[in-house]
Amino acid sequence: MNLKGRSLLTLKDFTPAEIEYLIDLAADLKRKKKQGITGNSLKGKNIALIFEKPSTRTRCAFTVGCVDEGGHPEYLGKNDIQLGHKESIEDTARVLGRIFDGIEFRGFKQDTVEKLAKYSGVPVWNGLTDLYHPTQILADFLTLKEQFGKLSGLHLIFVGDGRNNMANSLMIGSGKLGINFTILAPKSLWPEGELVKTCKEYADAAGSTITITDNIEAVKGADAIYTDVWCSMGEEDLAAERIALLRPYQVNQALMEKTGKKETIFLHCLPAVKGNEVTEDVFEKHSEVVFDEAENRMHTIKAVMVATLGN
Repeated sequence: MNLKGRSLLTLKDFTPAEIEYLIDLAADLKRKKKQGITGNSLKGKNIALIFEKPSTRTRCAFTVGCVDEGGHPEYLGKNDIQLGHKESIEDTARVLGRIFDGIEFRGFKQDTVEKLAKYSGVPVWNGLTDLYHPTQILADFLTLKEQFGKLSGLHLIFVGDGRNNMANSLMIGSGKLGINFTILAPKSLWPEGELVKTCKEYADAAGSTITITDNIEAVKGADAIYTDVWCSMGEEDLAAERIALLRPYQVNQALMEKTGKKETIFLHCLPAVKGNEVTEDVFEKHSEVVFDEAENRMHTIKAVMVATLGN
């Protein structure tokens, strides 16, 4: 499959077969890495890593994935370049596109990453925006495939803030790949209706379902329960209000038992605020899988770079 020159801005832009190809490529690169085998598909490639928001997993994954394949990553923090301040995003994109072979962006506005892709002329990868987090979904789906041996037909429940970038992206990816997906959240935090409609169309084509509910009983039969922080970066002033609203949706042992399955796994994109969205005991019980998921950020991000930029 040829994805050369493509940008990854949202999984909406990729077919189910293309998403599965990236997951399978990541699994292959992971196997090789465990055997001490790295590649040189990014040899001679220079990659700009633009970070408006700080990061542990995204930064480390892009850096190590790039170096493993022989490339050179250059970190550009918000104080290192003039992105959208003294220089327009369009002009910065055109400068970076002349110097670098690929660009990663992690920040606030989806519009910024889309302008970088439009004006740079090189592949651009979304390391997180307020709307979408596509590289995280690839890591989540690789983890699910490792645990269950398949994706299609699984039941995945996202519990918490149902209109954040993780809920949006999991809904898109699940719809495309035939995962039965439920967002369990208070009505005031349900996702945008137009996106739900689009994802239901994906799910109809794949033979799965998308459900949005505030009923805790919806976790019954879940293969995986997923949560994220209750306050995303930039929403710290809403913390008290959000905690009060989401307290009934905490992932605790009682919620896990409501699935009726001993095999149900817990997933979290990290960092976790234990005691808020998940209790310490549930997190630690499932920590091996959660940290597999964190490691898989690197393997899936490497796969994206190799597939879209590699020789």
